[in-house]
Amino acid sequence: MAEDTQADAQDTFISHLVELRNRLVRAVAVVLAVFLVLVAVWPGPGAVYDFIARPMMIALPGDAKMIATGVITPFMVPMKVTLLAAFIISLPWVLYQAWAFVAPGLYAHEKRLIAPLVISSSFLFMVGVAFCYFLVFGKVFRFIYDFAPSSITVAPDIENYLDFVMTMCLAFGITFEVPVVVVVLVRMNLMTVEKLKAIRPYVIVGAFVVAAVVTPPDIMSQLFLAVPMCLLFELGLLLAPMFVRATQAPEEHPSSTGS
Repeated sequence: MAEDTQADAQDTFISHLVELRNRLVRAVAVVLAVFLVLVAVWPGPGAVYDFIARPMMIALPGDAKMIATGVITPFMVPMKVTLLAAFIISLPWVLYQAWAFVAPGLYAHEKRLIAPLVISSSFLFMVGVAFCYFLVFGKVFRFIYDFAPSSITVAPDIENYLDFVMTMCLAFGITFEVPVVVVVLVRMNLMTVEKLKAIRPYVIVGAFVVAAVVTPPDIMSQLFLAVPMCLLFELGLLLAPMFVRATQAPEEHPSSTGS
C-alpha cells in the first residue's frame, strides 16, 4: 500500500512537471512568434529601438545622439528591445498559461479568478510600463540633463540606456500589480483587509524604500514610483471585498472577507 501511494505521488509529480513544461513551451512559442513578426514583418528592430529611445532623444541637448561602444551592440541592443516588446505584447497569453497551470488545483468558484486576474494583471502591467515611458522618462531625463554642465558632451551609451529602460519599465509594471496582489492575498485568506489596513504605514515606508532602490537618485523619479504604489495599495483594499464576494463559494460566510 505504501509503495502504491509513493508511486502515485511520483506519477502526479511527473505529470505536473510535464504540464509545466507544456505551458512554458506554449508561452515561449507565442513570445518568439511575436518577436519574429516584429523583426521580419513590421516595424523592424531599428524602429522599435527608435521608439524606445524617443524620450531620451527629446531630452538630449541640441543634435546630440546616443553612442554604441561595442562592435555588435548596434545589432544586439535593438534585438533585445524587440524581444522585450514581444514579451509585453504576449503578456496576456503568458499570464494565462501561468494561471492555467495552477487552475486544476482550484475549486470551481476559485477558477472564476483566472479570467479577471489575467486581464487585470496584463492591463495593469501595461499601464505601468506606459506610465513610465510617457510620463516618467520625459520628466526624469529632462530633470537630469538640465543639470549637465555646458562643458561636457552628453552621449549616453545605447546598452546602458537599454538596461536602464528595462529596469524602470519592469519596476513600474510590477508596481502596478499591487492591487492584484492585495486581491489575491485577501481572496486566498492569507490576509484580511483589516490586517492590510493595519500595516498601511509599513507599506508606505516600503514603497519609498523600493522606489529609492530601483529608481535614479533623484526625488522626482522616486515620487513617481512610490506615490502610485501607495495609491494602488489603497485601490486594492477597496476592490478586494467586492472581488471576494463575487467569487465566493456558496458555503463561505460573508464575514470571512474581513471587510
